[in-house]
Amino acid sequence: MTADWDGSGVEIKSERLGLKLFTADDAAEIFAAITPAITRFMQWEPPRSPTAFAEVWRSWLAPILDGSDLHFVVRSLADGRCLGLAGLHAASTACPEIGIWIREDVHGNGIGREAVAALAAWASDELDPDCFEYPVAEGNVASRRIAEGLGGSIVGTRSNSKYTSVVYRIPNPRR
Repeated sequence: MTADWDGSGVEIKSERLGLKLFTADDAAEIFAAITPAITRFMQWEPPRSPTAFAEVWRSWLAPILDGSDLHFVVRSLADGRCLGLAGLHAASTACPEIGIWIREDVHGNGIGREAVAALAAWASDELDPDCFEYPVAEGNVASRRIAEGLGGSIVGTRSNSKYTSVVYRIPNPRR
């Protein structure tokens, strides 16, 4: 992003959700929500301890500050409860990548789709990218439905040590 990027006031709201940039104060709640079941469709393995997670989240801080890689904490507007994370990676590129994970106990309620749609709308207004990439494990049907529901179409595949993913291209909803 630009040298004048200041994410401190960024807050994205949807009907039920608020998304704010991750801070160190969010770490304990995020760690508590990470379970092996949700990370089965993520490239990384769950951190085994808060100390191990601190190594991960500390690596997020500088890219958040410069606006290049944004991690948003997804919270319920009703009670402020942490529901997961949404990411906008390579934020200043023509086609940033969106990622999402939502805690298990709220799966099936449309939280992931609402968070991704809100993030894409905000990024479209603020950054005006051509599109968004959304990689998702082939077997993650629920996450694939998020991309498809937002007009995404498959443009490729990627492989890592855990699974093969399909890469969706989601259009900028403002264009």
